[in-house]
Amino acid sequence: MSAVLLGQSYYLRFDPKLWEGMQPYPPLGTMYAASVLREHGHDVALFDAMLADSEWAWSEALDRERPQFAVLFEDNFNYLSKMCLLRMREAAFTMIGMAKRHGSTLIVAGADASDHAEEYLARGADFVTIGEGEATLAELMARLTGRTDTPLDRIPGLAFPDTIVGSRVIHTAPRPVLADLDALPFPAWDLIDVPRYRAIWVKHHGYFSMNMVTTRGCPYHCNWCAKPIWGQRYHARSPENVVAELAWLKRTYNPDQISFADDILGLKPGWVQRFAEVAERENALVPFKSLHRVDLLLKGDTIAALARAGARTVWVGAESGSQRILDAMDKGTRVEQIHEAARRLHEAGVEVCFFLQFGYPGETREDIEKTLQMVRACAPDDIGMSVSYPLPGTRFFETVRSELGAKQNWQDSSDLAMLYRGPFSTGFYRQLHTVLHKEFRARRSARALRHALRHPLRLGRRELRHAAAMAYNALTLPLARVRLALFARAPYDGVGLLPHMVPTEAARPTAQSEGEP
Repeated sequence: MSAVLLGQSYYLRFDPKLWEGMQPYPPLGTMYAASVLREHGHDVALFDAMLADSEWAWSEALDRERPQFAVLFEDNFNYLSKMCLLRMREAAFTMIGMAKRHGSTLIVAGADASDHAEEYLARGADFVTIGEGEATLAELMARLTGRTDTPLDRIPGLAFPDTIVGSRVIHTAPRPVLADLDALPFPAWDLIDVPRYRAIWVKHHGYFSMNMVTTRGCPYHCNWCAKPIWGQRYHARSPENVVAELAWLKRTYNPDQISFADDILGLKPGWVQRFAEVAERENALVPFKSLHRVDLLLKGDTIAALARAGARTVWVGAESGSQRILDAMDKGTRVEQIHEAARRLHEAGVEVCFFLQFGYPGETREDIEKTLQMVRACAPDDIGMSVSYPLPGTRFFETVRSELGAKQNWQDSSDLAMLYRGPFSTGFYRQLHTVLHKEFRARRSARALRHALRHPLRLGRRELRHAAAMAYNALTLPLARVRLALFARAPYDGVGLLPHMVPTEAARPTAQSEGEP
């Protein structure tokens, strides 16, 4: 039995494409909340939905722990939680009902709940924390357990029903975000079934990857990027604090790779250089992958420092090969910077991968072709594709609000639905996903095969697979392009899936790369 049972509603099994890719990471945000509550003297347990079969596993955890308080604390470091996928929202509502039937006081924290507090309260939640949740949750728990007598309406960052006017929701004053991130305890890894994660990673990929985060927030102004938790504020842990956690993870679990979940790793001048220096000194080097901006990568010796610190893979938000689209997005980067960053990363022996976004208002076939040409020229090691996704709180959302229909969120990350009247239909962009990836795979396989042929005595099954993949994608690409052209000319109906031209290979596209969760 535990007084507090924490959980989250992102189930990998409910996201078919990512379940197939099988690269799971535990919910860091939930694990931080558990550590904070422990510091405040609460007895906690953690339900990890990531690997659970269904919401019934949550019900079993409620039966086992019989908690007085149940907390759905979503992982705000998982960007899919920020996307507020409909299947995960449905899971959260189901979990709320289960907790209430068990008699628990139910608290919800996360991006979707911050944007839609009234809806979560209407479904039975007793409290919703708005924005960053740890401090608000700790203060609320102190009040609910009688450790303080602070009035509920004096606790910042909280929403709850008015007991006098039942239809009204009380919103308290906003809570300032945490600035001293070094003061936070490390995530509660002991509450996670780490051996199960290791077994899955090794079985599917041959190595074990764990996740960390060094920052909170992003100060840049991309007008499609939702920031319901930290807004424009940005705070970073010190390199020394990050290395202390990294060294502990290395000693305790010996991961083969670290995935940094930051929106931007090492934004502060000199941070990456100091991180490399401390990690080398403390024998805490672990190969890692991370996310970056191309303009920041080009400053000084940042790329060299990343390589020295152990960077294996760098993902960048390239978004588009059209400067006109980047400017419309308020991205603040230049196409030539994407090319130069890719060149320098490859020279440093670091894999470079592109996030690409299509469907922004005003995008033309010419803009799309410029992006395809950029991918060909830069030869990234991996790509991820999405379509522009309007979320509340963004200028992009306000621009297209009048065009939104009943469906305003994707069902899962494979959806790729055009939620507003975009340049082309949903069918077009799903088929574009097919064309993009067929061409990318064919070119990547050809590069790998050319490299292998330099050492013919080492040719084996892997090289044969590359040859087969190259042939398959090259042979099927022309037909995929014809289908794309048909979709481009089809009458716009929002979806664009005409009965005689449904693309079978695009029926379940992915918003993500082939290798990324």
